[in-house]
Amino acid sequence: MKVALLSESPADEAALRVLVESALGERPQFVAAGLRARGWPNVAQLLPAVIRHLHFQTDADALAVVVDSDDSVVHTEEHERPDYFHPQCRMCGLRAVFRRTVKKLPPAHGRQRVLRGVGVAVPAVEAWYLCGRDDGVTEGAWVEGQRRGRLPYTRAELKWRVYGTDRPSLPHEIRCALQEVERHRRDARRLEADFPGFGALAREVRGWRQDNS
Repeated sequence: MKVALLSESPADEAALRVLVESALGERPQFVAAGLRARGWPNVAQLLPAVIRHLHFQTDADALAVVVDSDDSVVHTEEHERPDYFHPQCRMCGLRAVFRRTVKKLPPAHGRQRVLRGVGVAVPAVEAWYLCGRDDGVTEGAWVEGQRRGRLPYTRAELKWRVYGTDRPSLPHEIRCALQEVERHRRDARRLEADFPGFGALAREVRGWRQDNS
């Protein structure tokens, strides 16, 4: 299977390779997305162009996209209702971009569309990295903190716990990210349970094999 990745940074992409491989249960062939994003707004802006590039210019089977939630509304089961859309939810937004873009595209390269995988790290991908190492860092803890108006930690604190600095170099960031996600290479069930934003991605990735058969 040929898979493209789109995320907020090269370090996120390096970790995402491991997580996608874990969820898929096999090592895919990774292909270039055509464009590289920097930060959340850029991912949302580039996504339609990336989908079109992959559809027409490559034979990629699927695209996995991961962004941070930051302080936005966290995706919940309520958002999964048919025809429901929350304008401040990044999961809802990215899925909507996929739907709008692929429905306008004719078949190409022997397939109807590039398959979708969307994940949102709450509140940031560093929380995923700490899963299994810091029991207090979970998506549920963040959501409860939002509800109470008292967050359990800040995004800056998560970065410090992972990198040991608030301004890591890119090589150091990649090295730390890969070291942390290695725990989930063979079994990502803890990550799926503690972070539904990853669980949603993992379910879509597992579905690629069926959709692609």
